[in-house]
Amino acid sequence: MDPTLTGEQPQGAANGKERNTPSCDLSTVQPSEDEEVERGALKRLSTMWSSFRCKLNRDRVKEPCQESLDSAPADTTAKEQRYMSGQYFFEYLVVVSLKKSKEGAYEPQITYQFPKRDGMVRFQREEEEKTLKAITLFCFPEGISWAPLTEYHSETFSFVLTEIDGSRRNGYCRRLLPHGNGARPPEAFCIISRLACFGLFSKIFDEVEKRHQISMAMIYPFMQSLREAPFPAPGNTVKIKSFIPDKGTEIISLTRPLDSWLEHVDFRTLFRCLTNEEVVLVFAAAVMERRIVFIAVELSTLSQVIHAVAALLYPFTWQHTFISIVPEILIDVVMAPTPYLLGVQKRLMEQVTDQTDLLVVDLSEDRKDTFLVHIGDENSLLPPKLQDEILQALRNRKEKATVEELNRVVSEAFLPFFVRTVGHFALYVTRNSSGQPGVFQSRAFYKAIKSKTTRHFVKKFLQTQMFDLFIQEVEQQPASPQQGIFHKKIVEYQEQKRKEKANRH
Repeated sequence: MDPTLTGEQPQGAANGKERNTPSCDLSTVQPSEDEEVERGALKRLSTMWSSFRCKLNRDRVKEPCQESLDSAPADTTAKEQRYMSGQYFFEYLVVVSLKKSKEGAYEPQITYQFPKRDGMVRFQREEEEKTLKAITLFCFPEGISWAPLTEYHSETFSFVLTEIDGSRRNGYCRRLLPHGNGARPPEAFCIISRLACFGLFSKIFDEVEKRHQISMAMIYPFMQSLREAPFPAPGNTVKIKSFIPDKGTEIISLTRPLDSWLEHVDFRTLFRCLTNEEVVLVFAAAVMERRIVFIAVELSTLSQVIHAVAALLYPFTWQHTFISIVPEILIDVVMAPTPYLLGVQKRLMEQVTDQTDLLVVDLSEDRKDTFLVHIGDENSLLPPKLQDEILQALRNRKEKATVEELNRVVSEAFLPFFVRTVGHFALYVTRNSSGQPGVFQSRAFYKAIKSKTTRHFVKKFLQTQMFDLFIQEVEQQPASPQQGIFHKKIVEYQEQKRKEKANRH
Protein backbone atom coordinates (compact mmCIF):
# COMPACT_ATOMS: atom_id res chain seq x y z
CA MET A 1 0.00 0.00 0.00
CA ASP A 2 1.61 3.26 -1.07
CA PRO A 3 0.99 5.98 1.47
CA THR A 4 -0.04 9.16 -0.29
CA LEU A 5 0.89 12.45 1.25
CA THR A 6 -2.61 13.61 1.98
CA GLY A 7 -5.51 13.22 4.31
CA GLU A 8 -7.79 12.73 1.33
CA GLN A 9 -10.88 10.59 1.83
CA PRO A 10 -11.60 7.85 -0.72
CA GLN A 11 -14.56 8.36 -2.99
CA GLY A 12 -16.67 5.23 -3.22
CA ALA A 13 -18.95 4.12 -5.99
CA ALA A 14 -21.61 2.69 -3.77
CA ASN A 15 -25.06 2.03 -5.20
CA GLY A 16 -23.62 2.23 -8.69
CA LYS A 17 -23.61 6.03 -8.59
CA GLU A 18 -21.03 7.79 -10.69
CA ARG A 19 -18.69 10.20 -8.97
CA ASN A 20 -16.69 13.11 -10.22
CA THR A 21 -13.58 11.92 -8.47
CA PRO A 22 -10.75 14.40 -8.23
CA SER A 23 -7.31 13.40 -9.42
CA CYS A 24 -3.94 14.93 -8.77
CA ASP A 25 -0.89 13.54 -10.53
CA LEU A 26 2.39 15.17 -9.54
CA SER A 27 4.47 13.08 -11.88
CA THR A 28 4.71 16.07 -14.19
CA VAL A 29 6.43 18.22 -11.56
CA GLN A 30 10.12 18.40 -12.42
CA PRO A 31 12.96 19.93 -10.36
CA SER A 32 15.80 21.81 -12.01
CA GLU A 33 18.94 20.13 -13.35
CA ASP A 34 21.07 20.81 -10.29
CA GLU A 35 18.59 19.55 -7.68
CA GLU A 36 19.73 15.94 -7.53
CA VAL A 37 18.58 15.37 -3.96
CA GLU A 38 15.09 16.64 -4.63
CA ARG A 39 14.84 14.77 -7.94
CA GLY A 40 15.34 11.40 -6.24
CA ALA A 41 12.81 12.19 -3.55
CA LEU A 42 10.29 13.54 -6.02
CA LYS A 43 10.48 10.42 -8.17
CA ARG A 44 9.53 8.29 -5.18
CA LEU A 45 6.83 10.71 -4.06
CA SER A 46 5.28 10.91 -7.53
CA THR A 47 4.73 7.17 -7.40
CA MET A 48 2.96 7.54 -4.07
CA TRP A 49 0.89 10.48 -5.26
CA SER A 50 -0.31 8.64 -8.35
CA SER A 51 -2.27 6.38 -6.02
CA PHE A 52 -4.82 9.23 -5.82
CA ARG A 53 -6.56 8.11 -8.98
CA CYS A 54 -6.91 4.43 -8.16
CA LYS A 55 -7.69 5.14 -4.51
CA LEU A 56 -10.51 7.51 -5.32
CA ASN A 57 -12.40 4.85 -7.24
CA ARG A 58 -12.53 2.40 -4.36
CA ASP A 59 -15.32 1.98 -1.88
CA ARG A 60 -14.93 3.85 1.36
CA VAL A 61 -13.12 1.79 3.99
CA LYS A 62 -14.77 2.39 7.34
CA GLU A 63 -12.31 0.48 9.53
CA PRO A 64 -8.51 0.87 9.68
CA CYS A 65 -6.81 -1.44 7.20
CA GLN A 66 -5.81 -4.71 8.80
CA GLU A 67 -2.98 -5.38 6.37
CA SER A 68 -0.75 -2.52 7.47
CA LEU A 69 2.83 -1.89 6.45
CA ASP A 70 3.77 -3.84 9.52
CA SER A 71 1.82 -7.00 8.70
CA ALA A 72 3.27 -9.79 10.78
CA PRO A 73 4.29 -13.26 9.55
CA ALA A 74 1.97 -16.23 9.89
CA ASP A 75 3.12 -16.91 13.46
CA THR A 76 1.98 -13.49 14.65
CA THR A 77 1.96 -13.17 18.41
CA ALA A 78 -1.09 -12.10 20.37
CA LYS A 79 0.43 -8.68 20.93
CA GLU A 80 1.08 -8.17 17.21
CA GLN A 81 -2.49 -9.19 16.42
CA ARG A 82 -3.66 -6.63 18.90
CA TYR A 83 -1.43 -4.04 17.24
CA MET A 84 -2.80 -4.82 13.80
CA SER A 85 -6.34 -4.43 15.05
CA GLY A 86 -5.57 -0.77 15.66
CA GLN A 87 -5.84 -0.99 19.46
CA TYR A 88 -2.34 0.25 20.21
CA PHE A 89 -1.68 3.90 20.99
CA PHE A 90 0.83 4.12 18.16
CA GLU A 91 2.59 2.15 15.45
CA TYR A 92 6.03 3.58 15.99
CA LEU A 93 8.10 6.49 17.20
CA VAL A 94 10.95 7.84 15.08
CA VAL A 95 13.55 10.54 15.55
CA VAL A 96 14.37 12.48 12.38
CA SER A 97 17.70 14.30 12.38
CA LEU A 98 19.26 16.66 9.84
CA LYS A 99 22.50 15.18 8.49
CA LYS A 100 24.91 17.02 6.23
CA SER A 101 25.32 15.38 2.81
CA LYS A 102 28.47 15.28 0.70
CA GLU A 103 27.17 18.31 -1.16
CA GLY A 104 26.98 20.24 2.12
CA ALA A 105 23.17 20.38 2.35
CA TYR A 106 21.21 19.08 5.34
CA GLU A 107 18.97 16.10 4.64
CA PRO A 108 16.40 14.65 7.07
CA GLN A 109 17.20 11.08 8.09
CA ILE A 110 15.66 8.71 10.60
CA THR A 111 18.20 8.10 13.36
CA TYR A 112 15.97 6.24 15.86
CA GLN A 113 12.96 4.00 15.45
CA PHE A 114 10.85 2.17 18.04
CA PRO A 115 9.87 -0.56 17.66
CA LYS A 116 12.13 -1.93 14.97
CA ARG A 117 10.42 -3.97 12.27
CA ASP A 118 11.94 -7.43 12.01
CA GLY A 119 10.96 -10.41 9.89
CA MET A 120 9.37 -8.41 7.08
CA VAL A 121 9.36 -9.76 3.55
CA ARG A 122 10.76 -7.68 0.71
CA PHE A 123 7.60 -5.85 -0.36
CA GLN A 124 6.81 -4.96 3.27
CA ARG A 125 10.30 -3.57 3.69
CA GLU A 126 9.95 -1.51 0.51
CA GLU A 127 6.59 -0.10 1.59
CA GLU A 128 7.96 0.85 4.98
CA GLU A 129 10.88 2.64 3.35
CA LYS A 130 8.42 4.74 1.34
CA THR A 131 6.46 5.60 4.46
CA LEU A 132 9.60 6.53 6.39
CA LYS A 133 10.71 8.76 3.51
CA ALA A 134 7.34 10.51 3.56
CA ILE A 135 7.68 11.01 7.32
CA THR A 136 11.06 12.71 6.96
CA LEU A 137 9.63 15.13 4.39
CA PHE A 138 6.71 16.08 6.63
CA CYS A 139 8.93 16.51 9.69
CA PHE A 140 11.12 18.91 7.70
CA PRO A 141 8.94 20.19 4.82
CA GLU A 142 11.36 23.08 4.24
CA GLY A 143 13.61 20.76 2.26
CA ILE A 144 17.39 21.10 2.49
CA SER A 145 17.52 24.83 3.31
CA TRP A 146 18.79 24.49 6.88
CA ALA A 147 21.71 25.91 8.85
CA PRO A 148 22.94 25.14 12.39
CA LEU A 149 21.15 27.12 15.13
CA THR A 150 21.91 28.10 18.72
CA GLU A 151 18.26 28.83 19.55
CA TYR A 152 15.08 27.22 18.25
CA HIS A 153 11.52 27.48 19.52
CA SER A 154 10.12 23.94 19.71
CA GLU A 155 6.77 23.33 18.05
CA THR A 156 4.27 20.51 17.74
CA PHE A 157 2.25 19.80 14.59
CA SER A 158 0.56 16.93 12.81
CA PHE A 159 0.06 15.51 9.32
CA VAL A 160 -1.85 12.65 7.71
CA LEU A 161 -0.73 9.69 5.61
CA THR A 162 -3.48 8.05 3.54
CA GLU A 163 -3.12 4.52 2.22
CA ILE A 164 -4.25 3.46 -1.24
CA ASP A 165 -7.29 1.75 0.34
CA GLY A 166 -8.31 4.95 2.12
CA SER A 167 -7.19 4.04 5.64
CA ARG A 168 -5.47 6.89 7.44
CA ARG A 169 -2.56 7.23 9.78
CA ASN A 170 -1.75 10.36 11.75
CA GLY A 171 1.73 11.74 12.19
CA TYR A 172 2.38 13.76 15.35
CA CYS A 173 5.63 15.69 15.28
CA ARG A 174 7.60 17.77 17.78
CA ARG A 175 10.65 19.65 16.53
CA LEU A 176 13.25 20.90 18.97
CA LEU A 177 16.94 21.65 19.30
CA PRO A 178 18.87 18.57 20.46
CA HIS A 179 21.09 18.80 23.51
CA GLY A 180 24.63 19.93 22.92
CA ASN A 181 26.91 22.92 22.70
CA GLY A 182 27.26 25.38 19.85
CA ALA A 183 25.16 25.73 16.72
CA ARG A 184 23.33 22.59 15.58
CA PRO A 185 20.31 21.77 13.41
CA PRO A 186 16.98 20.85 15.05
CA GLU A 187 15.63 17.32 15.21
CA ALA A 188 12.09 15.95 15.20
CA PHE A 189 10.30 13.33 17.25
CA CYS A 190 7.45 11.78 15.28
CA ILE A 191 4.75 9.34 16.41
CA ILE A 192 2.70 7.48 13.79
CA SER A 193 -0.73 6.29 14.95
CA ARG A 194 -4.11 5.23 13.58
CA LEU A 195 -5.64 7.34 16.34
CA ALA A 196 -6.57 11.00 15.96
CA CYS A 197 -6.14 12.82 19.26
CA PHE A 198 -3.76 15.78 19.02
CA GLY A 199 -3.99 16.93 22.64
CA LEU A 200 -3.30 13.49 24.03
CA PHE A 201 -0.23 12.95 21.84
CA SER A 202 1.06 16.41 22.74
CA LYS A 203 1.13 15.26 26.36
CA ILE A 204 2.94 12.08 25.31
CA PHE A 205 5.58 14.27 23.63
CA ASP A 206 6.04 16.17 26.89
CA GLU A 207 6.92 12.89 28.56
CA VAL A 208 9.20 11.80 25.72
CA GLU A 209 11.03 15.14 25.81
CA LYS A 210 11.44 14.91 29.58
CA ARG A 211 13.10 11.48 29.23
CA HIS A 212 15.20 12.58 26.28
CA GLN A 213 16.83 15.20 28.51
CA ILE A 214 18.12 12.32 30.63
CA SER A 215 18.93 9.71 27.99
CA MET A 216 17.50 8.24 24.81
CA ALA A 217 17.50 4.91 26.66
CA MET A 218 14.81 6.29 28.99
CA ILE A 219 12.37 6.66 26.11
CA TYR A 220 12.18 2.94 25.31
CA PRO A 221 10.53 1.64 28.52
CA PHE A 222 8.01 4.50 28.53
CA MET A 223 7.00 3.95 24.90
CA GLN A 224 6.85 0.19 25.44
CA SER A 225 4.44 0.67 28.38
CA LEU A 226 2.38 3.10 26.32
CA ARG A 227 2.24 0.78 23.33
CA GLU A 228 0.89 -2.06 25.46
CA ALA A 229 -1.73 0.10 27.20
CA PRO A 230 -5.35 0.00 25.96
CA PHE A 231 -6.50 3.14 24.21
CA PRO A 232 -9.17 4.70 26.48
CA ALA A 233 -12.78 5.28 25.45
CA PRO A 234 -13.95 8.92 25.13
CA GLY A 235 -13.95 10.57 28.56
CA ASN A 236 -11.86 7.79 30.12
CA THR A 237 -8.29 7.75 31.43
CA VAL A 238 -5.45 5.27 31.10
CA LYS A 239 -2.55 5.34 33.56
CA ILE A 240 1.01 4.48 32.56
CA LYS A 241 3.74 3.59 35.07
CA SER A 242 7.20 4.85 34.18
CA PHE A 243 10.49 4.90 36.13
CA ILE A 244 12.75 7.96 36.08
CA PRO A 245 16.13 7.99 37.86
CA ASP A 246 16.22 10.15 41.01
CA LYS A 247 12.42 10.47 40.85
CA GLY A 248 11.28 6.86 41.08
CA THR A 249 8.13 5.49 39.48
CA GLU A 250 5.74 8.06 38.04
CA ILE A 251 2.07 7.53 37.18
CA ILE A 252 1.16 9.32 33.95
CA SER A 253 -2.55 9.85 33.30
CA LEU A 254 -3.74 10.18 29.70
CA THR A 255 -7.38 11.20 29.25
CA ARG A 256 -9.43 11.34 26.06
CA PRO A 257 -11.92 14.20 25.65
CA LEU A 258 -15.59 13.28 26.05
CA ASP A 259 -16.44 14.74 22.63
CA SER A 260 -14.38 12.29 20.60
CA TRP A 261 -15.18 13.96 17.26
CA LEU A 262 -13.32 17.06 18.48
CA GLU A 263 -10.38 15.34 20.17
CA HIS A 264 -8.01 16.03 17.26
CA VAL A 265 -8.90 19.73 17.29
CA ASP A 266 -7.83 22.82 19.18
CA PHE A 267 -9.89 25.78 17.95
CA ARG A 268 -7.87 28.34 19.92
CA THR A 269 -5.32 28.90 17.15
CA LEU A 270 -8.04 29.34 14.51
CA PHE A 271 -9.80 32.04 16.52
CA ARG A 272 -6.53 33.67 17.53
CA CYS A 273 -5.57 34.07 13.87
CA LEU A 274 -8.98 34.97 12.43
CA THR A 275 -12.00 37.03 13.49
CA ASN A 276 -15.42 35.40 13.82
CA GLU A 277 -16.46 36.89 10.48
CA GLU A 278 -13.32 35.58 8.75
CA VAL A 279 -13.84 32.09 10.20
CA VAL A 280 -17.39 32.04 8.83
CA LEU A 281 -16.19 33.05 5.34
CA VAL A 282 -13.61 30.24 5.38
CA PHE A 283 -16.31 27.84 6.58
CA ALA A 284 -18.56 28.91 3.69
CA ALA A 285 -15.82 28.22 1.14
CA ALA A 286 -15.09 24.83 2.72
CA VAL A 287 -18.77 23.84 2.70
CA MET A 288 -18.86 24.58 -1.02
CA GLU A 289 -15.69 22.44 -1.45
CA ARG A 290 -13.50 25.14 -2.90
CA ARG A 291 -9.73 25.32 -3.13
CA ILE A 292 -8.38 26.86 0.07
CA VAL A 293 -4.75 27.57 1.01
CA PHE A 294 -3.62 28.71 4.46
CA ILE A 295 -0.37 30.67 4.81
CA ALA A 296 1.65 30.86 8.04
CA VAL A 297 5.21 30.97 9.32
CA GLU A 298 4.85 28.30 12.00
CA LEU A 299 4.06 24.68 11.15
CA SER A 300 1.98 24.31 14.32
CA THR A 301 -0.29 27.17 13.22
CA LEU A 302 -0.93 25.58 9.82
CA SER A 303 -1.55 22.16 11.34
CA GLN A 304 -3.97 23.33 14.01
CA VAL A 305 -5.94 25.73 11.79
CA ILE A 306 -6.48 23.33 8.89
CA HIS A 307 -7.68 20.54 11.21
CA ALA A 308 -9.98 23.01 12.96
CA VAL A 309 -11.54 24.13 9.66
CA ALA A 310 -12.16 20.50 8.67
CA ALA A 311 -13.83 19.90 12.05
CA LEU A 312 -16.29 22.75 11.42
CA LEU A 313 -17.84 20.59 8.70
CA TYR A 314 -19.06 17.92 11.15
CA PRO A 315 -21.08 15.70 10.64
CA PHE A 316 -19.65 15.84 7.12
CA THR A 317 -16.08 14.94 6.21
CA TRP A 318 -13.78 16.73 3.78
CA GLN A 319 -13.45 14.34 0.83
CA HIS A 320 -10.69 15.93 -1.21
CA THR A 321 -6.97 16.68 -0.99
CA PHE A 322 -6.02 17.60 2.57
CA ILE A 323 -2.37 18.46 3.35
CA SER A 324 -1.86 20.37 6.58
CA ILE A 325 1.77 21.18 5.69
CA VAL A 326 2.83 20.97 2.05
CA PRO A 327 6.50 19.96 1.66
CA GLU A 328 8.41 22.41 -0.53
CA ILE A 329 9.11 19.69 -3.08
CA LEU A 330 5.33 19.27 -3.61
CA ILE A 331 4.33 22.94 -3.77
CA ASP A 332 3.00 22.54 -7.33
CA VAL A 333 -0.03 20.75 -5.85
CA VAL A 334 -1.55 24.24 -5.55
CA MET A 335 -2.10 24.08 -9.32
CA ALA A 336 -4.43 21.08 -9.01
CA PRO A 337 -7.89 21.96 -10.40
CA THR A 338 -9.79 19.94 -7.78
CA PRO A 339 -10.84 21.06 -4.26
CA TYR A 340 -8.21 21.05 -1.54
CA LEU A 341 -7.30 22.28 1.93
CA LEU A 342 -3.58 23.07 2.00
CA GLY A 343 -1.18 24.55 4.52
CA VAL A 344 1.79 26.41 3.00
CA GLN A 345 4.69 28.11 4.77
CA LYS A 346 4.87 31.85 4.20
CA ARG A 347 8.25 31.78 2.47
CA LEU A 348 6.51 29.92 -0.40
CA MET A 349 3.63 32.41 -0.57
CA GLU A 350 4.57 33.84 -3.97
CA GLN A 351 4.13 30.42 -5.53
CA VAL A 352 0.53 30.36 -4.28
CA THR A 353 -0.78 33.89 -4.77
CA ASP A 354 -0.36 33.79 -8.56
CA GLN A 355 -3.25 31.29 -8.71
CA THR A 356 -6.88 32.29 -9.27
CA ASP A 357 -10.27 30.80 -8.38
CA LEU A 358 -9.26 29.92 -4.85
CA LEU A 359 -9.17 31.35 -1.33
CA VAL A 360 -5.74 32.14 0.13
CA VAL A 361 -5.86 32.89 3.86
CA ASP A 362 -2.88 34.59 5.53
CA LEU A 363 -2.62 33.60 9.19
CA SER A 364 0.54 35.62 9.89
CA GLU A 365 0.54 38.13 12.74
CA ASP A 366 2.14 40.84 10.57
CA ARG A 367 -0.28 40.47 7.65
CA LYS A 368 -1.86 43.44 5.92
CA ASP A 369 -4.78 41.49 4.47
CA THR A 370 -6.26 38.18 5.61
CA PHE A 371 -7.58 37.08 2.22
CA LEU A 372 -4.73 37.43 -0.26
CA VAL A 373 -6.72 35.81 -3.06
CA HIS A 374 -10.48 35.33 -3.08
CA ILE A 375 -13.29 34.83 -5.53
CA GLY A 376 -15.41 37.58 -3.98
CA ASP A 377 -18.70 35.80 -3.32
CA GLU A 378 -17.69 34.09 -0.05
CA ASN A 379 -19.95 36.35 2.01
CA SER A 380 -23.03 35.32 0.00
CA LEU A 381 -22.57 31.53 -0.05
CA LEU A 382 -24.54 30.85 3.15
CA PRO A 383 -28.16 31.83 3.86
CA PRO A 384 -27.92 35.31 5.49
CA LYS A 385 -30.13 34.51 8.48
CA LEU A 386 -28.24 31.32 9.32
CA GLN A 387 -24.89 33.05 8.84
CA ASP A 388 -25.98 35.69 11.35
CA GLU A 389 -27.00 32.94 13.79
CA ILE A 390 -23.50 31.43 13.59
CA LEU A 391 -21.91 34.81 14.30
CA GLN A 392 -24.30 35.45 17.18
CA ALA A 393 -23.41 32.09 18.75
CA LEU A 394 -19.68 32.78 18.35
CA ARG A 395 -20.04 35.99 20.33
CA ASN A 396 -20.48 33.77 23.40
CA ARG A 397 -16.80 32.86 23.06
CA LYS A 398 -14.66 33.97 26.01
CA GLU A 399 -11.23 35.48 25.43
CA LYS A 400 -9.42 32.98 27.67
CA ALA A 401 -11.70 29.98 27.19
CA THR A 402 -10.33 26.49 27.81
CA VAL A 403 -10.15 23.99 24.96
CA GLU A 404 -13.32 22.29 26.24
CA GLU A 405 -15.21 25.58 26.62
CA LEU A 406 -14.24 26.76 23.15
CA ASN A 407 -15.11 23.39 21.62
CA ARG A 408 -18.56 23.64 23.15
CA VAL A 409 -19.16 27.18 21.85
CA VAL A 410 -17.95 26.30 18.34
CA SER A 411 -20.06 23.13 18.28
CA GLU A 412 -23.15 25.09 19.32
CA ALA A 413 -22.43 27.66 16.60
CA PHE A 414 -21.82 25.46 13.55
CA LEU A 415 -23.64 22.17 14.16
CA PRO A 416 -27.11 23.83 14.26
CA PHE A 417 -26.39 25.23 10.79
CA PHE A 418 -26.47 21.72 9.31
CA VAL A 419 -29.41 20.74 11.52
CA ARG A 420 -31.47 23.63 10.09
CA THR A 421 -30.41 23.16 6.48
CA VAL A 422 -30.29 19.37 5.96
CA GLY A 423 -31.47 17.88 9.27
CA HIS A 424 -34.66 16.54 7.65
CA PHE A 425 -32.71 14.17 5.35
CA ALA A 426 -33.98 10.95 7.00
CA LEU A 427 -37.58 11.79 6.04
CA TYR A 428 -36.64 11.61 2.37
CA VAL A 429 -34.89 8.24 2.29
CA THR A 430 -37.45 5.73 1.00
CA ARG A 431 -37.05 2.05 1.87
CA ASN A 432 -38.90 -1.10 0.90
CA SER A 433 -39.51 -4.20 2.99
CA SER A 434 -37.04 -6.41 1.11
CA GLY A 435 -34.03 -5.05 2.98
CA GLN A 436 -32.59 -3.28 -0.07
CA PRO A 437 -30.65 -0.02 0.40
CA GLY A 438 -32.75 3.10 0.76
CA VAL A 439 -33.08 5.72 -1.97
CA PHE A 440 -32.65 9.42 -1.22
CA GLN A 441 -35.28 11.66 -2.86
CA SER A 442 -33.12 14.72 -3.42
CA ARG A 443 -35.63 16.88 -5.32
CA ALA A 444 -38.40 16.39 -2.77
CA PHE A 445 -35.81 16.99 -0.03
CA TYR A 446 -34.78 20.48 -1.06
CA LYS A 447 -38.26 21.40 -2.33
CA ALA A 448 -39.53 20.87 1.23
CA ILE A 449 -37.45 23.81 2.47
CA LYS A 450 -39.60 26.94 2.80
CA SER A 451 -36.86 29.57 2.88
CA LYS A 452 -35.79 30.51 -0.64
CA THR A 453 -32.20 31.39 0.38
CA THR A 454 -31.81 28.16 2.36
CA ARG A 455 -33.27 26.12 -0.49
CA HIS A 456 -30.81 27.76 -2.90
CA PHE A 457 -27.89 26.86 -0.62
CA VAL A 458 -29.04 23.27 -0.06
CA LYS A 459 -29.49 22.68 -3.78
CA LYS A 460 -25.79 23.50 -4.26
CA PHE A 461 -24.69 21.62 -1.15
CA LEU A 462 -26.34 18.44 -2.46
CA GLN A 463 -23.78 18.46 -5.27
CA THR A 464 -20.78 18.25 -2.94
CA GLN A 465 -18.81 15.06 -2.38
CA MET A 466 -19.17 15.36 1.38
CA PHE A 467 -22.97 15.31 1.26
CA ASP A 468 -23.01 12.61 -1.42
CA LEU A 469 -20.93 10.22 0.67
CA PHE A 470 -22.89 11.08 3.81
CA ILE A 471 -26.23 10.28 2.20
CA GLN A 472 -24.89 7.09 0.61
CA GLU A 473 -23.98 5.83 4.06
CA VAL A 474 -27.49 6.68 5.25
CA GLU A 475 -28.98 4.76 2.32
CA GLN A 476 -26.89 1.71 3.19
CA GLN A 477 -27.83 1.76 6.87
CA PRO A 478 -30.90 -0.06 8.21
CA ALA A 479 -33.92 2.03 9.13
CA SER A 480 -33.13 1.66 12.84
CA PRO A 481 -32.77 4.86 14.89
CA GLN A 482 -29.55 6.76 14.22
CA GLN A 483 -27.03 7.58 16.90
CA GLY A 484 -24.61 10.40 17.54
CA ILE A 485 -24.61 14.05 18.49
CA PHE A 486 -25.90 15.20 15.08
CA HIS A 487 -28.97 13.01 15.38
CA LYS A 488 -29.46 14.19 18.96
CA LYS A 489 -29.42 17.83 17.83
CA ILE A 490 -31.90 17.03 15.03
CA VAL A 491 -34.31 15.46 17.50
CA GLU A 492 -34.00 18.46 19.84
CA TYR A 493 -34.62 20.89 16.98
CA GLN A 494 -37.65 18.97 15.70
CA GLU A 495 -39.11 18.86 19.21
CA GLN A 496 -38.56 22.61 19.55
CA LYS A 497 -40.37 23.26 16.26
CA ARG A 498 -43.30 21.08 17.36
CA LYS A 499 -43.65 23.03 20.60
CA GLU A 500 -43.51 26.36 18.75
CA LYS A 501 -46.21 25.17 16.34
CA ALA A 502 -48.38 23.98 19.24
CA ASN A 503 -48.04 27.31 21.06
CA ARG A 504 -49.11 29.22 17.95
CA HIS A 505 -52.35 27.24 17.86
